[in-house]
Amino acid sequence: MRPFEKLLLENKAWAEEKISKEPDYFKRLAKEQTPGVLWIGCSDSRVPAEIITNAEPGEIFVHRNIANQIITTDFNSLSVIQFAVSVLKVKHVIVCGHYNCGGIKAALESQRAELALVNKWLMHVKDVYRLHQDEIERQPTAEARAARLVELNVIEQIYSLAHTSIIQQAWKTERRPALHGWVYGLDNGILNDLITLTPDHRIESIYRYADPSTI
Repeated sequence: MRPFEKLLLENKAWAEEKISKEPDYFKRLAKEQTPGVLWIGCSDSRVPAEIITNAEPGEIFVHRNIANQIITTDFNSLSVIQFAVSVLKVKHVIVCGHYNCGGIKAALESQRAELALVNKWLMHVKDVYRLHQDEIERQPTAEARAARLVELNVIEQIYSLAHTSIIQQAWKTERRPALHGWVYGLDNGILNDLITLTPDHRIESIYRYADPSTI
């Protein structure tokens, strides 16, 4: 059986099981979505947000990209953030990285000529490395250096989120959402809470919008 055929069969079995337990399940789900959480994670196939958190469809609004980055010139991720915060009114935004991340490891190496677009995307992770190079290089092994960059990258993305007009406006007018930085352990399945920023967080003046309500 080819991989895509297996997926179709599993989907049918899953849908039938849901209906057998709750006949109106999909009718109810189709009416609207009211997730409480926006999840910004890595594209890695081993870190599916709903599965590792044991969440049901409709609980988490999800965006994923290589190395779970918030890049202020990336209209894809910014559109997701704006829709989740301004329309869906999520109360929490989670940026979740994971240890043993291929994107992070690649960012610690020289750029590969055959991966021109990936190089450009990972340049932002390389910038995180440059900002924290002394701390990262003090780690005793290559594995430890990569793990620390995973953590620092998540923390930097949380601050990048806080620096957007989307979050600053929501913080000022609606006192939400809280921003959370997590890291997932592939070897144990556990999420590690690294950082939380709430609407009370004081943003450095150079990143602050003078009047977010006018944006």
